[in-house]
Amino acid sequence: MLMRSMVAASPDGVAWTRRAAARATPGQAARPRRASAAYPRMMVVVALIPLIGGLLVGVGGFLGWQGKLSRDRGTGVRTDATLRSDEAFAVGNKVAGIPTMAAGVVGIASGLAALAMPGALGTTLAAVFGVVGLLGLLAAGGVLGNRAAAAVPEPAPAEDAAGGCGGCACGAGGCG
Repeated sequence: MLMRSMVAASPDGVAWTRRAAARATPGQAARPRRASAAYPRMMVVVALIPLIGGLLVGVGGFLGWQGKLSRDRGTGVRTDATLRSDEAFAVGNKVAGIPTMAAGVVGIASGLAALAMPGALGTTLAAVFGVVGLLGLLAAGGVLGNRAAAAVPEPAPAEDAAGGCGGCACGAGGCG
């Protein structure tokens, strides 16, 4: 009720305060001031969270699916099973790529849906459900990638040309 008495609407539908109307000179129109100018900016920031997250996750999933991620960088499925060998890393990230790309699509779609919502509740719900869906699909992709990498046979240890342990060239008899 208090807000209704302090804010009036101009003929063109723009909200402005009565104080601003009182300050205007008779020949000068009151300068409209929107009652909630910061509100849409905050909702845009909320909507950008799943949108940007979806873009990053989707690109990472695509690179993993294409086999363009390397073990040297900090991206991709990084578990003990996938870091065991280059082949296990490639297989794990290839398998995790599809669910990860789906997570990116969910994030992008929910971010766009949040931007299209007319109110704060719809924007917040779209963003929250999008982030939860993105994280759920991302976790599922990681689990699938880890299982696929665990199924890759462990690489045989590389032996030295002399047949020993490789540390002291003692031969096939071993050290000692």
